[in-house]
Amino acid sequence: MRYYFEKFSIKRPYNFSSKKGVWRLFFNKIRGIFGLIPVFFVCFAVPALASGGEHSELGNHLPLIAIIPFVGLLLSIAILPLYKPRWWHHNRNQGLVALGWSMPILIYFLIFLHEYTPLIHSLEEYIAFIALLGSLFTISGGISLTGDLKASPKINTLFLAIGAVLANVIGTTGASMILIRPMLQTNKERERIRHIPLFFIFIVSNIGGTLTPLGDPPLFLGFLRGVPFFWTLKLFPQWALMIVMLLAVFYIYDRSQYKKESIADIECDNTHIEPIKITGRWNFLLLGGVILSVLFSHYLGYVREAIMLALSIISYYITPKEAHKSNDFNFYPIKEVALLFAGIFITMIPALLILQARGGGLGINEPWQFFWMTGILSSFLDNAPTYLTFTSLASGVFNLAPDASLLDLITHSPEAELLLKAISLGAVFMGANSYIGNAPNFMVKSISEQNDVKMPSFFGYMLYSVVILVPFFIIITLILQFLM
Repeated sequence: MRYYFEKFSIKRPYNFSSKKGVWRLFFNKIRGIFGLIPVFFVCFAVPALASGGEHSELGNHLPLIAIIPFVGLLLSIAILPLYKPRWWHHNRNQGLVALGWSMPILIYFLIFLHEYTPLIHSLEEYIAFIALLGSLFTISGGISLTGDLKASPKINTLFLAIGAVLANVIGTTGASMILIRPMLQTNKERERIRHIPLFFIFIVSNIGGTLTPLGDPPLFLGFLRGVPFFWTLKLFPQWALMIVMLLAVFYIYDRSQYKKESIADIECDNTHIEPIKITGRWNFLLLGGVILSVLFSHYLGYVREAIMLALSIISYYITPKEAHKSNDFNFYPIKEVALLFAGIFITMIPALLILQARGGGLGINEPWQFFWMTGILSSFLDNAPTYLTFTSLASGVFNLAPDASLLDLITHSPEAELLLKAISLGAVFMGANSYIGNAPNFMVKSISEQNDVKMPSFFGYMLYSVVILVPFFIIITLILQFLM
């Protein structure tokens, strides 16, 4: 991972004393993110306009081999970073992988089936998805927290609790970017801190972002599919229970490790106190603008994405360069997300259609089954497409139309709504089970290693997650099955 940060750390060859230099840098960076959108529009929208686009029920007729590109792409995302890290950490190669798996689906739908409507729907969701993630990433990247507080168990627990709440406002990625460095800085005088980034990943990078569509990508995709913005607040009891249990375990363990620190380290920590300083405060107002644009989506239409892009440009322009430097800010991660999710949104179309049409016959119909199946796949694949796949399966269980809004699932019956709750909890909670379950996990690992924290291996991390998280997931299962 050292190569990753050396290769993609931010460079500023532009003249920041002039507006022209700032604008030129910004647009040079973002053109790689949005460069695929015109291509997709040509491929999808133009034929659809010509076709009139009646959406036939493809799910009953598509062969199962049509899901191979989807599975192949997800496995590529899971395996290539582990076995070919130097090759993988180039946006060009990521784009080639996404394009390679996408081409069979594009050819099959456009040339052989002449079906354009599913591609149009996928394009619309992709643009909305990337616009939100890109704006949250850019704006939160302009907020820098620096300082060195007393590294006591109470302070560390408070850090995690704040992160759990903040993740619902600026997303798990944004909250992780803002908080991980000051938390590591606070604990730099201590020796026994390996557990701190682990619980940070559990709480801030994953489980914390359960309460709003802004919190985690699968929930935002659910919002795009018709889930009301405030519906996720119904998950508050499970969220609060998980957060309280994890914070309690963390506090007890951190306290035991704190007592084992040397007297010299404790005295050094007590004498090196620096108040928290926030740079880039104006970005909080811009984040508020993003939130409002999501809240009023039904009135704004496609203007929402334009507003998010404008807020991102403003943020990049007004953010002091020391804030970006402090955060090691660069556009590589969001380019990676844009490229890979372009492929995911294309290749997942057959899987979604098949599950929507045939989901009722697979024997998965209990809340606990949806919770664990969604969660297990979210642990090793990506939780966003996993969420969509199982919401489609839930729609099939209740014989809803293939293109039904998820609002129909919520309003169909209490049993149907319970399945959506189970899917949402599984996708968000169990993204914490492995380094590849959710995008911020690897980022926190890498930043921690940069700060001389020895992180566990891929399977070592999973051992921690199984021991700590799985017992709590069993409690959530019992609640879903018997108390709701």
